[in-house]
Amino acid sequence: MGWQTAMIVTIDGPAGAGKSSVARELAERLGFCFLDTGAMYRAVAWAAARQGVAWDDQHAVAEIAARLPLAFDAQRILLGGEDITRAIRSQEVTDNTHFVADNPLVRAELVALQRRLAQGTDVVTEGRDQGTVAFPEAQCKFFLTASPRERARRRWEQLRARGEHVALDAVLAQQNQRDARDESRACGPLTPAADAVIVATDDLTREQVVDRLERLVRQQRMADGWE
Repeated sequence: MGWQTAMIVTIDGPAGAGKSSVARELAERLGFCFLDTGAMYRAVAWAAARQGVAWDDQHAVAEIAARLPLAFDAQRILLGGEDITRAIRSQEVTDNTHFVADNPLVRAELVALQRRLAQGTDVVTEGRDQGTVAFPEAQCKFFLTASPRERARRRWEQLRARGEHVALDAVLAQQNQRDARDESRACGPLTPAADAVIVATDDLTREQVVDRLERLVRQQRMADGWE
């Protein structure tokens, strides 16, 4: 495929597995670009809700995705120059994002965008379908996971830190529903790529996870003659 002219590292997995923080730190260590695809879907959900678009109007939601003036600036996510980093992590956006993620027209738009952003660039990209759909020929693929309760606990702590008070059991129930939707989605379901390295993160620190992934990526780069 023409988009793969540099090294692509994919990190997939369910919510709360630590994908975003691990992918960001791994990219920094390797000197790669970081592609937060989950933020893309959240940004579409945020913009669609703000514009009052009906979730069942798939074409209208896809139009928003196609016109998305999205930019990544260091630790910030900008939409048309507006910093939406915090806004797209709210519980409301989390609850609405599945309407976007389940829309095949949106997924097609965003996968195309992801490939354009990765063209000719060393990238660490995280999401649900990066190793299976967006970049099936990526040189390194990882699938991070953890027990449902541990993942819910992490999300619960994030919400508390933002001043959003939700019961842990409620977070777990919402997460279980989200997992079921992600795994049964017809387009880009949550599933490990056949050649992905599966990493359970329950008893590991973020640094330990990143250490392991960095070691494997560097080994692959050496095997390919890039280092």
